[in-house]
This record gives sequence, structure tokens and C-alpha cells, in this order.
Amino acid sequence: MIFLLLIALLSFSVASFPALSFELPASMLSQDHVLSISPAKAGLEHRDNGPLRGRILEQYQKWKGTHYAWGGTTRRGVDCSALMQHLFSDAAHLSLPRTTGEQIHRGVQIAQYSLKPGDLIFFQTGPNRRHVGVYIGNREFIHASTSHGVTVSTLADNYWQSHFITARRVTGERA
Repeated sequence: MIFLLLIALLSFSVASFPALSFELPASMLSQDHVLSISPAKAGLEHRDNGPLRGRILEQYQKWKGTHYAWGGTTRRGVDCSALMQHLFSDAAHLSLPRTTGEQIHRGVQIAQYSLKPGDLIFFQTGPNRRHVGVYIGNREFIHASTSHGVTVSTLADNYWQSHFITARRVTGERA
């Protein structure tokens, strides 16, 4: 605690002398601190009105109940990766590739315990079959379910936990 106080004092006193500058080691910065954003993460930044979670939920209301159709890309029938394309295009003006196999390589990988609304989450649902959804907080995600169409499910469900493979942050925007 004293160390952090000294750092804060030092940064305040140095700030009054523009010719002097220094950088704190990344390990001393919180993950959410503006100075902790790497150039790679900065490239993911997207600014828009309103929180990302709210904009995704708005788009969900337009797609809710749309039945699942493998290869489908419209409100008459949509698959999971096309739904992600639409949600991110409309909510974040972000272009995602068409397939789950391509989407799984976008953004930066994150741990399940670090999920934030707007993160893509991926599941292995068969030997050569992947599924994708978007995390919305409270352990819930939006996806195009083969049995329920476009819906919200919970990561607390044993099925989803046992099939979870990875998560990707494709936008640096605060949720």
C-alpha cells in the first residue's frame, strides 16, 4: 500500500515537469487501467454510443426465436456463426468472418473467468462441429440453438461447460 502511495505521489510530482516522464511496469497496472492497453488491444478498440451489452441485447430482440438453419443467414433461418456476424455488424460495426472455424481465430484468447459481455464463446459440439455464441454477462450467452433457435442459454449448464473450448475478445470496448 505504501509503495502504491509513493508511486502515485511520484507520478503526480513528475507530471508537473513535462520534460520528465517514466512508465510503470505492466505488472503494476490494473487490467482496466488506460495505460495497460497494449497496441494489439488498442487495435480492438471501438467507440460508439451506449454500452456494447445493451446494443447486443437490442439486436437479440430482433433475432429472438428465429429458427436454426445450418448455413442460414436470414431471419427465416440462421446458424450460429451467421448470427454472430449480424449481431456484431449491427451492434459494434465489426465485421466477422462467416464460419465458426474462422471466427475462433479473431481477437485475443481469454479465460472463461475473464469473460465480459461481447466476448465470443466457442464449444465443441461434435467430432468436427463447433458452435459459437456471444457472452452477455451473468454466465449467459446468446446463440442460435439447433433445438430452440436464437435464444439465451447459461454457461452454468453442464452441457455447455463440458463442451466449452475457448473464448475470444473481438472488441476492446467496455461492456
